[in-house]
Amino acid sequence: MLIDSHCHLNYKGLIEDQHNVLERARAAGVDLMLNIATRESEWDDVLGTALREPDVWATVGIHPHEADEHPHIDTAKLIDRAAHPRVVGIGETGLDYYYDHSDRDRQRRSFRSHIAAARETGLPLIVHTRDAEEDTLAILRDEMGQGAYSGVIHCFTASGAFADAALDLGLYISISGIVTFKSAKDLQETAARLPLDRLLIETDSPFLAPVPHRGKPCEPAYVADTARFLAILRGEDVEQLAQATSDNFRALFSKINGFSKIDGPA
Repeated sequence: MLIDSHCHLNYKGLIEDQHNVLERARAAGVDLMLNIATRESEWDDVLGTALREPDVWATVGIHPHEADEHPHIDTAKLIDRAAHPRVVGIGETGLDYYYDHSDRDRQRRSFRSHIAAARETGLPLIVHTRDAEEDTLAILRDEMGQGAYSGVIHCFTASGAFADAALDLGLYISISGIVTFKSAKDLQETAARLPLDRLLIETDSPFLAPVPHRGKPCEPAYVADTARFLAILRGEDVEQLAQATSDNFRALFSKINGFSKIDGPA
């Protein structure tokens, strides 16, 4: 059993062959996939995939790259859309100072709106952070002081110190195929010591295909390659890692536990 905790099934590179992408994931042992929203215009499509496919779930959110284009997306709108039974998370959201596609102040306001929605709904927050560790952590800490919420640092590439701080806040950490890259020595050192009960795995497909698929569009089936690499890195049995990360996903995204895999509320 494997779970891809973060993928973009409606992005170019996957949407053109989505049926076969999903079939290959299932054949590779992927039991569930979380289809992540990044802009309002794709919310309906992301949810539509989850409605068609019983092993796919959806989130609602605005990526920091999109913050400038979505000043109207506030906490209330997120809460309203998150009420749908197939929406199980808030995000992805966060801060990206590497590309700076959106104004930093607007990114920070959007981030806080998402955290408030996560707190209000009880759904976990999916956090993107790149070259913004200090501000990301400051906001996470400040908001946690205003009321507890759950969440995950997705596609983790930050420092070991940031990982420790996120864990101290009760957050989970999700490892992508980047961990398989030869250049990812610092990430490998951090991933090797993360507590097993706070670990998730993901593809972030169609991006960041792991070894041995570099140069190809990534897809959820490849989470199996990341799991095998991570298990060897950590000195664990791959079945143990797969079971633990799946259990962690279900504990964090607990809304799914109230539904059958087939057709709705259990």
